[in-house]
Amino acid sequence: MTIRLLIVDDQELIRIGFRLFLQTQDDLEVVGEAADGHEALDRAAALRPDVVLMDIRMPGMDGVEATSRLTASGSPPRVLILTTYDLDEYVFGALRAGASGFLLKDASRARLLEAIRVVHAGEALLSPSITRRLIEDYATRAAPVRPRATVLAGLTPREREILLLVARGLSNPEIAAHLVVTEATVKSHIGSMFAKLRLRDRAQAVVFAYENGVVLPGSTG
Repeated sequence: MTIRLLIVDDQELIRIGFRLFLQTQDDLEVVGEAADGHEALDRAAALRPDVVLMDIRMPGMDGVEATSRLTASGSPPRVLILTTYDLDEYVFGALRAGASGFLLKDASRARLLEAIRVVHAGEALLSPSITRRLIEDYATRAAPVRPRATVLAGLTPREREILLLVARGLSNPEIAAHLVVTEATVKSHIGSMFAKLRLRDRAQAVVFAYENGVVLPGSTG
């Protein structure tokens, strides 16, 4: 299967660099480029990419607004945010808008390829360390939210436990080790949890958990 890519960045040289490298991969096809959010929406509608590599800071419509509009469409592509800083003030907004993850622009080529394939496969690219730093940094700026019982009523105790661990940035292997179960069991519970909460991926689960008071910033217990 070929993964169709749209590169969105206001710097032409960056777009060219990404395109030249990504086109060397047999399973990737760069179907288009865009220089800002408005152009990204038009190009995405016309080209139907599978994954959008989205810069955040752009003139006109920025990456957060573009991501929100893209993910609200009928058949949205996956959005992988590209940022210069791992705690860019816009990143949390992009995750809330529906992005499936983010990657630093100075990441290695191997990491970029992994990120594209992981996001395309339906997972979220949120490393545990960056998840903890990013979410806790921005969640602390909002007033604490008391958990809404009705929101979690449909989850089993195990699914609630796994949601908490996901929100703390644990990967599937780490969750499996913590609960002494198999990774397949963890994936099954996560799939069920996503369906019940109408979440698309891990990124949305992390944001949901903080916004609904499932886990509070700075908590470790």
